[in-house]
Amino acid sequence: MVDKESLWCRVLSSRYGVEGGRVLDGGRDASSWWRVVTALRREGWFSDHVSREVGNRKGSMFWSDVWVGGVTFRDKFSRLFYLSLLKEVSVFEASQLGWGEDGETWKWRMVLFTWEEEMVGELCLLLQNVILQVDKYDKWLWNLESSKDFVTPSLFI
Repeated sequence: MVDKESLWCRVLSSRYGVEGGRVLDGGRDASSWWRVVTALRREGWFSDHVSREVGNRKGSMFWSDVWVGGVTFRDKFSRLFYLSLLKEVSVFEASQLGWGEDGETWKWRMVLFTWEEEMVGELCLLLQNVILQVDKYDKWLWNLESSKDFVTPSLFI
């Protein structure tokens, strides 16, 4: 889980900005170190070598992270994302607000058309069997080690 109140997270967020719950790449003004980190993120290197053990999802963004169905809700339900007033909500926060058809997660910029309400129904169906483990944090697993713990030598294998 990313501690959004940690010093590094606050520094990077302040320096480069945040969109969709993620620190931006900073473009040409970014430090050489941050350009390498964001290049690894863009090329999929990080996602190829780590996985996530699901817990309470406090560190996962509801709209912009892949956490159900292999694609972000931002992409799958782009119209709903556009209309949502809660674009920066975590999965945990959304579950606490309620994501049933009458849940408080669904706050919109305008009254929805019938076809948009049907999309909300489809999204609610995807969420009806999701159970968060409230007593367990999300955890990153390092796939290059059988222990799943990160060790520096495994980078050079």
